[in-house]
Amino acid sequence: MKKNLSLVLFALIGLLALGGGYYAYQHNRAQSAPVSAAVDSSDASATLFKAGFKDLAGIRQPLSQWRGKVLVVNFWATWCPPCRTEIPEFIKLQTKYGAQGLQFVGIAIDETAKVQAFSDQMGMNYPVLVGDLDAVALSQATGNRLGGLPYTLILDRTGKVVATELGGLSTAKLEAILKPLLATH
Repeated sequence: MKKNLSLVLFALIGLLALGGGYYAYQHNRAQSAPVSAAVDSSDASATLFKAGFKDLAGIRQPLSQWRGKVLVVNFWATWCPPCRTEIPEFIKLQTKYGAQGLQFVGIAIDETAKVQAFSDQMGMNYPVLVGDLDAVALSQATGNRLGGLPYTLILDRTGKVVATELGGLSTAKLEAILKPLLATH
């Protein structure tokens, strides 16, 4: 019974993510501006820093531990094609800018075993946390009204949300946002 409930929950999350991803894809094709949250930045930040999820070792990690860094929080799943496309770029950017105070955090809405295998295969060099409906709720509370994937928040060193993106995020666009944030230290 518990396995059936898990399958139903993952199917529902998948449908929400696919619908949101399709919407974001269509919306981004129609205009070049990001799909931004209609949520107050300070509310989103406070909500985000109150949350925590288990890492791949099963240890709960509070998001507040990364306060003070330029933070990129990415909600994703292993079955999400745009997520799989952007993660190798995130890995490169974490390597390139990590010493300057950049911190990526991935919050996977997926099964831990699949996330672990994907993380190992990709060589993910930043914290990977695993959530379920709580992670979906957090993404929605921080501006992802549709619950689509991928969804990314970018916060400055003070913890202010400076940008959000629903759908795949290009390296050029992300670097254009990050460089000024990393320059202020």
